[in-house]
Amino acid sequence: MKRIFDIIMSLIAMIILTPILLPVMIGLRFTGEGKVFYFQERIGRDNQPFFITKFATMLENSPNIGSGEHTLQNDPRVLPMGKFLRKSKINELPQFWDIFVGKMSWVGPRPTTPSHFSLYPAFYQDVMMGLTPGLTGIGSIIFRDEESILSKAVDYEHCYTHEIVPYKAEVEKWYKENRSFVMDIVLMFLTAWVIIFPKSNALFKIFPNIPYLELYNFGKEV
Repeated sequence: MKRIFDIIMSLIAMIILTPILLPVMIGLRFTGEGKVFYFQERIGRDNQPFFITKFATMLENSPNIGSGEHTLQNDPRVLPMGKFLRKSKINELPQFWDIFVGKMSWVGPRPTTPSHFSLYPAFYQDVMMGLTPGLTGIGSIIFRDEESILSKAVDYEHCYTHEIVPYKAEVEKWYKENRSFVMDIVLMFLTAWVIIFPKSNALFKIFPNIPYLELYNFGKEV
């Protein structure tokens, strides 16, 4: 059922959002470096690599500049249209195609880069076995403002590696153990809700058993 839902809903989304997708594609083509899409290697189902599709929002060699694979708030590597596209999450919309062809699902653990995947505890590798990565999910909702968290951290590398990564692993493990089709639908609606109301704590009210940490403490002490 989930795969059928993914195919139908991703196709509908691409059709409905064409009035948004086309202007963005034209705008990116004639600004910045002239690139429309960005393809980045990620770790997906059964820990196998695949290439995720996004709108190009940063300089082409950005992973080799400044803060590497971490994107910080007001990062100078972000292209003219990039800040708006990233804040509004429009940069993620090309992943509807990834969902349609089966590389991703609407809901699941957010796929990480190979270098970030290596930072996760060993049990996380079992989490991705038989589980398709998602456009959104519990980790994506909780860390919807990850760039801001890292920007405010005393040491963003330490914050990401020793605080964010272990917590993400725990919540995605919880998702795999408790997931259902109904939960996925709720998480999709919650994703839209927190984009409109970014300070909402609705996720933990609806699913009170999710491992909980005070997000404002991330990165404050090293």
